[in-house]
Amino acid sequence: MNRDQLQKFIQYLITAHHTEVLPTAQKLADEILSSNSEINQVNGAPDPTAGASIDDENCWHLDEEQVKEQVKLFLSQGGYYGSGKQLNSMFAKVREMLRMRDSNGARMLTLITEQFMADPRLTLWRQQGTTMTDKCRQLWDELGALWVCIILNPHCKLEEKCCWLQQLQKWNDLDVCPLEDGNYGHELPNITNALPQNASHRSDSLSRPRRTVFTRAIEGRELHWQDSHLQRIISSDVYIAPACQQESERLLFNSQGQPLWLEHVPTACARVDALRSHGYPKEALRLTVAIINTLRLQQQRQLEIYKHQKKELLQRGTTTITNLEGWVGHPLDPIGCLFLTLTEACRLNDDGYLEVSDMNESRAPVYQHVPVAADCPDSSESYLSLAMEVALMGMGQQRVMPEGLYAQDKVCRNEEQLLSRLQELQLDDELVQTLQKQCILLLEGGPFSGLGEVIHRESVPMHTFAKYLFSALLPHDPDLSYKLALRAMRLPVLENSTSAGDTSHPHHMVSVVPSRYPRWFTLGHLESQQCELASTMLTAAKGDTLRLRTILEAIQKHIHSSSLIFKLAQDAFKIATPTDSSTDSTLLNVALELGLQVMRMTLSTLNWRRREMVRWLVTCATEVGVQALVSILQSWYTLFTPTEATSIVAATAVSHTTILRLSLDYPQREELASCARTLALQCAMKDPQSCALSALTLCEKDHIAFEAAYQIAIDAAAGGMTHSQLFTIARYMELRGYPLRAFKLASLAMSHLNLAYNQDTHPAINDVLWACALSHSLGKNELAALIPLVVKSVHCATVLSDILRRCTVTAPGLAGIPGRRSSGKLMSTDKAPLRQLLDATINAYINTTHSRLTHISPRHYGEFIEFLSKARETFLLPQDGHLQFAQFIDNLKQIYKGKKKLMLLVRERFG
Repeated sequence: MNRDQLQKFIQYLITAHHTEVLPTAQKLADEILSSNSEINQVNGAPDPTAGASIDDENCWHLDEEQVKEQVKLFLSQGGYYGSGKQLNSMFAKVREMLRMRDSNGARMLTLITEQFMADPRLTLWRQQGTTMTDKCRQLWDELGALWVCIILNPHCKLEEKCCWLQQLQKWNDLDVCPLEDGNYGHELPNITNALPQNASHRSDSLSRPRRTVFTRAIEGRELHWQDSHLQRIISSDVYIAPACQQESERLLFNSQGQPLWLEHVPTACARVDALRSHGYPKEALRLTVAIINTLRLQQQRQLEIYKHQKKELLQRGTTTITNLEGWVGHPLDPIGCLFLTLTEACRLNDDGYLEVSDMNESRAPVYQHVPVAADCPDSSESYLSLAMEVALMGMGQQRVMPEGLYAQDKVCRNEEQLLSRLQELQLDDELVQTLQKQCILLLEGGPFSGLGEVIHRESVPMHTFAKYLFSALLPHDPDLSYKLALRAMRLPVLENSTSAGDTSHPHHMVSVVPSRYPRWFTLGHLESQQCELASTMLTAAKGDTLRLRTILEAIQKHIHSSSLIFKLAQDAFKIATPTDSSTDSTLLNVALELGLQVMRMTLSTLNWRRREMVRWLVTCATEVGVQALVSILQSWYTLFTPTEATSIVAATAVSHTTILRLSLDYPQREELASCARTLALQCAMKDPQSCALSALTLCEKDHIAFEAAYQIAIDAAAGGMTHSQLFTIARYMELRGYPLRAFKLASLAMSHLNLAYNQDTHPAINDVLWACALSHSLGKNELAALIPLVVKSVHCATVLSDILRRCTVTAPGLAGIPGRRSSGKLMSTDKAPLRQLLDATINAYINTTHSRLTHISPRHYGEFIEFLSKARETFLLPQDGHLQFAQFIDNLKQIYKGKKKLMLLVRERFG
């Protein structure tokens, strides 16, 4: 701090605690101002925040109230506003205190845990059976892991340990104590998995013992550090097998005489974490090396076992899961713990010195190879290559997908975390060798490896891991990297070729519909990772025909989601057609093949992206060339619906744009057009309602095909076509210069129509007026043919009077058909054919009037009088019209005399 800040700091400090410190402050001020006082004889001043000196019993001052208040505050913010970060930094503080061997570390963690247990949301979540937020779960996990560290403190006194265990047991017994797998609803029958699970696979969730976030720490009560073999491992770099071993000691060393530590892996790693956390970095490293030597030996033994069973396993095509408890996603993060212990021993700071530092820094760490201390002098092993090896072993372990959304999510998260740490390592020759060696072991590892030849159906997929391995190995050993990535492409839970040997989840073998796998909550994420792996391979294999074909086969065999295959097709298309260089034809063909597969997959299922997919496929086929277009036109029925085939596919294929894009010569254009016409006629036969018009359009330039399409439309008109479909085709015919054909279709459309008396705004009215105008323009005969149809179909008076008016204004026969002449005479409404229309119109007015009067209300009186005025215009058209109208009005007055007010209005207007 500068001088002003220090002054402010002291004044505030005194003000905050004036009752306690004022006398001390005065005394100190006096001493500082006196030149020969003791204070002024000594340089510097004590630093109370620096902790104790090396020899003292470390014990910082812990402001308990402040810790409680802070945790309470951060929890109440529910993980927002960086409160999660704050709590994590409090956990980091506990770790730091433990590393300094400060006895307050455990006390601080106790205070934090008390506040966590008092979080009111716990009761709420429990009552509602809801799961807690992910942020919260992660904090509870860290809390549980820290308690394991404290219980495993290699130098704590027995009574301290008993005290903590009592406290943990108390929290553990509370109903609201969060469970290890993050699943609150576990006492209720598991709703997502109501079908019974086979007991051989795992016990039912009801009978499983309740495991809370503290269970692992409580189980740590059994663990001690008194084992003499363990003591020798952690206390010496040069502990090797004695020359003449007793039988009991044989198991404790490998063939090179290096010590092994045979404890359950996560437990052994928890010991490493405890050593690291309590400030014993050297001891932690020694134990880590012993654990890795043990893992290597197990890997070798498993490989030998597999070699003996290989034939039988490959015949069965299935295996039982060897690891029910996976190391990746495990509550104690065993692999992450070993990896950090090893890499911390290899970290360089800016000055080139090795540093032990907090792993939360944002700067990418720099590592260097540090030789393994206990190693034989001639070996080149380093802690860094061991870190790489153990990360690969852990992630490659075949393990069953755990129960519950949270646990599955954690597997993905943990894997991503480990991979991002691996990516920080600069791959030099030594690390590449480790990578190659481990990848070969994983490929040959049988059921012990997730990349082995035979895996269990419920095995955690290896896509994300394989994507890293593929990219890391590709520059050094392409054959191995492709072999690995292709092996990892599978996703057995979605592949329904289950053999009889696997009965662990009988109800999961039904079909390839993801909803059949209620247990696999992260399936969507896993499938997208599978797609990422495929995309990475496609990008890398550009230009390599053989590899591209193999990848294509793997995609077609293993990916079951149409939208993901579509994404891959689009990716392949983009990579194959860069803007700045030439097209890669093999990859372009892969894109097309994948596109075709998507078309087949989504042909009979509803898919909201279907239209976009069809358009894309035509673009892709165009890019491939004219033969690809011909091919999809010829096999349209396996790929498209008739509507898609005519309106999108064929229409685009013969468009001007496509012809220009492909710069086609005349024979090629003819071939395309001919295929499009054949397709058009087939589609029109299959679905005339939707395709007749498109078919006519596509066949316009070919007389024979056009006639065939017209005939299909006529034949279908008698069947299922609607009047609007027929009118649309009829108008198209008129537009193309076929008025008589248009008239024929319009007549057929009229017979499909029924317009009631009150439908005076029906959308078909324009079609009816157009059809009448068309028949009128063709001549008297056509009009005479259409009018009976109009009279039969249209019962709406206003529409009929409109038609009547239009027919009397001009003479019929002005369509200019050769050999026909207009008589030039206007038609009379007293003679056929208009007389029939006139009578129908008058009848319609009479019927409509009676219909309206049965339900009329006073506010519609005015409107009704206007309607009668309209009716009068039609009544007055024939000679005796006025008499007929007067008769009609008299009838009304007689029948509806009860409606006095309305009849008064009728009298006023019509007498």
